[in-house]
Amino acid sequence: MPSMIRSIALLLALFLAVSQAQTAQIQGQHAVPSTLKFEQGRYQIYRGDQPYFIKGGGGSTNMALLAASGGNSVRTWGTNNAQSVLDNAQANGLTVMLGLRLGHERHGFDYDDKVAVAKQKQEVREQVLKFKDHPALLVWGIGNEVDLFYTNTNMWYAIEDIARMIKELDPHHLVTTVTAGIDKTKADLIKERVPSIDYLSINIYGGLETLPQQLIDIGYLGAYAVTEWGPTGHWQVAKTDWDVPIEQSSTEKAASYRSRYQAGIASAPGRALGSYAFLWGQKQETTPTWYGVFTEAGKPTEVVDSLHYLWSGQWPTQRAPSIASFNLNGKQATDSVHVTLGQQNTAYIELIQHKDQEINIRWEILPESTDIKAGGDRESRPQALTDLAFEQQGNKLTFISPNKSGAYRLFVYASTPANKIANANIPFYVDAAASN
Repeated sequence: MPSMIRSIALLLALFLAVSQAQTAQIQGQHAVPSTLKFEQGRYQIYRGDQPYFIKGGGGSTNMALLAASGGNSVRTWGTNNAQSVLDNAQANGLTVMLGLRLGHERHGFDYDDKVAVAKQKQEVREQVLKFKDHPALLVWGIGNEVDLFYTNTNMWYAIEDIARMIKELDPHHLVTTVTAGIDKTKADLIKERVPSIDYLSINIYGGLETLPQQLIDIGYLGAYAVTEWGPTGHWQVAKTDWDVPIEQSSTEKAASYRSRYQAGIASAPGRALGSYAFLWGQKQETTPTWYGVFTEAGKPTEVVDSLHYLWSGQWPTQRAPSIASFNLNGKQATDSVHVTLGQQNTAYIELIQHKDQEINIRWEILPESTDIKAGGDRESRPQALTDLAFEQQGNKLTFISPNKSGAYRLFVYASTPANKIANANIPFYVDAAASN
């Protein structure tokens, strides 16, 4: 009996070893290598033996729509749910720039703490070993804007140490690091201290149009990808006279996406390797609508139509409406709109329809957000006011001012039967008494 048990145990062990070997072999066969080549004065990513230009979205929401819009890649900022993201990307014919989170000095991480730096490197090692053979993997993204508000330049040595390690563990995929904008000092430090990355990844909003020339001017002549881009940042726009930023409408954003892509990415073939538009999803950052190309309900805005056009060369069959004008009491967002307690107010939106179809208009008033963070850190969404007297007639809204003085925003959402959205907001300030 003992000999029979030993025999069964040996057979089970042999079966397990064979299964593990077969799994590893399958993974190895299915992993698709990515490389960066410099040919005839031009940089080019190859995936397998095919040239590859990144047409990506930051975030993993609705990958099927991204693929249908002509996109080919998604970007993450960490490895949370990475297995699911990679599997879904593979199922939709997409690749993944898989983010590897690093500590930020502004969050308290100390790059002079050797123990903490070594622990972080070990955590990254485990993540790389776990996902390096997935067939959807395109590139490893080491950190995201770790250079934002930093002072300790030893951080770059830690990134280089991780980049070298990844190259040893996974020689079959590209490695990059992501910066918050770029300048000469930063570019020189990266060139000197982080030679193991394949190319530089840059997050940039307003300023993307001049990025190709800026990189030449500061002496960076290598390859680059733009890993966040989109509307003008909330730190870059005009403000009201009570000092809150004025957000572009979705129509203005859609136009910005088109012009910035053409100037900052498409205009630099052989240096620009592609991009990840921000954000292929939705988030609260200053407002619930500033950066996401979807609403909180998951409906695509007209920015998605622009990305479809940029990636595929043609407009989608069903398009979102556009905003021709939007005003509150006859004033635009740039006019610093003031109202008083108990005042009756009128808002009006004029739309451009790309097809003759019914448009549904929804209005919402939010207090101005006070939970303002930096670098995309999580913010809480203000709660909509539900106790106001609203009267809507077509494209016109009449409402009584909130009963508490302070800063607010009036949001409007215009949607088609195909759930395509145009949206905008106007900041307004409720004064306790009429201003002189």
